[in-house]
Amino acid sequence: MTTTPAAPADLTALTVGQELARTRHEISRDTLVRYAGASGDFNPIHYNDTVATEAGLPGVIAHGMLTMGTAITGLLDAIVDPSAVRGYTTRFTTPIPVPATGAVTLEVVAVVGAIDEEKGTARVDLTAEVEGTKVLGRARATLALPDAA
Repeated sequence: MTTTPAAPADLTALTVGQELARTRHEISRDTLVRYAGASGDFNPIHYNDTVATEAGLPGVIAHGMLTMGTAITGLLDAIVDPSAVRGYTTRFTTPIPVPATGAVTLEVVAVVGAIDEEKGTARVDLTAEVEGTKVLGRARATLALPDAA
């Protein structure tokens, strides 16, 4: 994974439109095997090309929850304290085909979409793409902002 910016985000001084993280994640068949072992999700569409194409897919695809979890990692690194995340939702819009050899790159940008001073929260919008195609729709994290002293 490659990430920018390197400095932690100051949650006391966020502004709408501020980019908090920009990351690139390589996803390979090895990634899928490791995720399947950790999650217990051994659906053959995630490792068997024949089963995947018979199901109408372009081939083996990445697990949706792997994609969702990977997409938020740059934001978590940027905010340093993951306990600030109060919610995270998305829609799975496009499956990510993973080649038999090599890898595919998931690119994610996290931007402050809204700040609710009354609730003490910020909404962060995540754009997740593979080769220019959005793979997650309406991906949003809600952060608790520190109390103003």
